[in-house]
Amino acid sequence: MQLIIIRAVFVLVVAGLGVRLSRTVGEYVNPYLTFFGLMIGAVTVVVADLMTPRKRIQTISAIYFGIIVGLILSNLVQSAFEPSLTAMREDIRNAVYALLMIFICYVCVSTLLQTKDDFRFIIPYMEFSKEVKGARPLVLDTSVVIDGRIADVAECRVLDQPLVVPRFVLQELQGIADSSDKLRRNRGRRGLDILNRLQKSPGIEVKIHDAELPELAGIREVDQRLVVLAKHLGGKVVTNDYNLNKIARLQGVEVINLNDLANAMKPIVLPGEGLTVKLIKRGEEAGQGVGYLDDGTMVVVEQGAYHLGEIARVTVTSVLQTSAGRMIFGRIDVSSPPGPSRAPANVDAKKGPARDDIA
Repeated sequence: MQLIIIRAVFVLVVAGLGVRLSRTVGEYVNPYLTFFGLMIGAVTVVVADLMTPRKRIQTISAIYFGIIVGLILSNLVQSAFEPSLTAMREDIRNAVYALLMIFICYVCVSTLLQTKDDFRFIIPYMEFSKEVKGARPLVLDTSVVIDGRIADVAECRVLDQPLVVPRFVLQELQGIADSSDKLRRNRGRRGLDILNRLQKSPGIEVKIHDAELPELAGIREVDQRLVVLAKHLGGKVVTNDYNLNKIARLQGVEVINLNDLANAMKPIVLPGEGLTVKLIKRGEEAGQGVGYLDDGTMVVVEQGAYHLGEIARVTVTSVLQTSAGRMIFGRIDVSSPPGPSRAPANVDAKKGPARDDIA
């Protein structure tokens, strides 16, 4: 409603100026031609405004600032060349000045439009800064959005950087959410729900990045586009994808892998400490039993195959940290009260577990 009122007032003001101007120049130009010419111009401006509903402040401010700088520079150049052009006729000199002003304004506007993503110009004041303010932004990958743990981490207030979601990542999520496969469709909708949750969370800055960078021209792979965008913004890529992790590091872009972060947050277990774990299956080696802690850490226990289904007291012998997670190796604590001992199925007490039953 406000825009409709503003446009109506604009047309009325132009109509009033047209009437006044037509009276002033009526002796030289047809007054009706002057009035209707101005009205046609006003209507054209309003129609052009209606056809571009989503205007970007970077583009508009770049055009305004470019015109202002161009006018100032053209005035200075005109003052510099004025002594040498005094011999020309006045109409030719004015035409030269007009062409010079148009040329300089065009160069200024064109330059600022090409660099509007590197600097931000905000009216009524100018703020020279990178497109994303604050600490180094975190560029989110599709996999980490679908995973959902990034929302839990952000809501814990351990991240003060802005979260950047590229437009092509959002489009990929929308494509997955519209998939005919039920599993993919559920994953895509989960990713969209996570983004909605992040945007509604107070204290979390989420930015949908839709700038068209020259560096992205011709690049169709989402992983490569993520790396290029993160390098342009000076940010870090947040992902669960092992291959993207390697690609980004090879190109000098820092990566935050949520799997590594989750492993780093698991409790530290030292050799010699005791654990209580339920053994649920056999291990790869003869006599081994395998259980899991509450955080999903695998515990491999020597001679644990004889205690399957039991909650056993285990003494830690070693800890192995891999890219897939943390593994704890231990043995049954003989000092603890033994549980009801029973041999697992298909296990000969003398020969040990059969090879066919080893997981």
